[in-house]
Amino acid sequence: MSDSSETPQKTLKMDHKVFNDPIHGTVELHPLLIKIIDTPQFQRLRNIKQLGGAYFVYPGASHNRFEHSIGYVAELYIDDRDVLCVKIAGLCHDLGHGPFSHLYDQMFIPKVQPENVWKHEDNSVKMFDHLVESNNLELEMKHKENGLTDDDLNFIKKLIEGLKDPTKVQEVGNLYDMFYTRNCLHRRACQHKVNKIIEYMIAEAFVKADEHIKIEGSQRQMFTLSTAKDDMEAYTKLTDHVFEQILHSSSTDLAEAKKILERIISRDHYSFLGETKPRQVPTREKIRGLKEDLDQARQDVCPEDHNCDPILNPCSKDTAKACKELYDAISQTLDSFRESGKPTEETYRRWEGQLAEAVPKGGDGGVTLTAQDFVVLVTTFDYGMKDKDPIKNVYFYNKINDDTAFNIPRDQVSKLLPECFSEQLIRVYSKKTDGPTVEAARKHFIKWCKDKDLPKPQ
Repeated sequence: MSDSSETPQKTLKMDHKVFNDPIHGTVELHPLLIKIIDTPQFQRLRNIKQLGGAYFVYPGASHNRFEHSIGYVAELYIDDRDVLCVKIAGLCHDLGHGPFSHLYDQMFIPKVQPENVWKHEDNSVKMFDHLVESNNLELEMKHKENGLTDDDLNFIKKLIEGLKDPTKVQEVGNLYDMFYTRNCLHRRACQHKVNKIIEYMIAEAFVKADEHIKIEGSQRQMFTLSTAKDDMEAYTKLTDHVFEQILHSSSTDLAEAKKILERIISRDHYSFLGETKPRQVPTREKIRGLKEDLDQARQDVCPEDHNCDPILNPCSKDTAKACKELYDAISQTLDSFRESGKPTEETYRRWEGQLAEAVPKGGDGGVTLTAQDFVVLVTTFDYGMKDKDPIKNVYFYNKINDDTAFNIPRDQVSKLLPECFSEQLIRVYSKKTDGPTVEAARKHFIKWCKDKDLPKPQ
């Protein structure tokens, strides 16, 4: 079942094989990696799009998790047992994705199981275990040519869950550039306003189809679209193909879901009314960071018996005292600041009801709007860790002490870093797309923003 572009190379040691990757060119893969690739659990990634619904916006965004996972391995160049573990983990890190990637765990599951805090990473380890067991690969992995131990397999699972390795200290600037680039990609593609409403519509169709999609799992048990994630045999069969299964179904049980997907295919997706950016309010995490800065400034005061240079050490005794007073005052009010987070499904429904009630001055022009006519989506743009500075969680090393990992204080990286690492947009859509309704709905949105003291939508 290996990719058709692979080419056996007689000169490669241990029967390594070469894949032709569209980005990295020829990629040499260890035979153990080939055995993992040639399993049903890995091959299913061919049918899960990397960027979810973005393919309906950008025709070129058709690449899948299969290609992505092989490309991930291509970026690792050293070749010993530890790196074989890292390559296996890199190859398998996306095994747990459901249909349309993040759409399944971030949009669909929260709608049908709002109390279930579930992420695809949870299933990547479970699917890896299922892959190894059902394809009898454990002995192959522990064979003397590969030399992996039980500790190695546990290490692989930790890597799949997201264990991070230290980074060279010189790379700190490049890491900030990488997180900024990630933010730009999310703005232009992953979180594009049309992409998000298409993904919402797919998730909406999945909700309506959930109880009517039956997938056989282990011991011949039947699972639904949302519960298949709890059984790896059933989950192996769950891919993007469920979209076509619903779209081409003649079942009356799937009629509502089918109608939604037909609107996507005919480009009749819900109409974008506009977006507004809530004013930035310091979050609890932001205030904690300010406390840390004040405490550090207090500690940096020049000792009395030292002749400190005011340029090199500008923190005087008076400054340190003021920092201490501010630190104490903030500590007493920290609970008044909110935790960062996204609205709940209940909050979305309440806002949609308020939008329907926000009748503009002069009326609706004969159009009747209800809460069910509106869709509210909150989109978050960040550097990958909500409102936190991602570099705070990165450990570095240098040539002098390459066996010691350490953090780099923010003020020792640069004074020109972003003050804020997260912002949100509130986007509103109309399910009805005729001109008069869209115009009336847009006026409701403007009135709602005014009532909520939000900036006028753009």
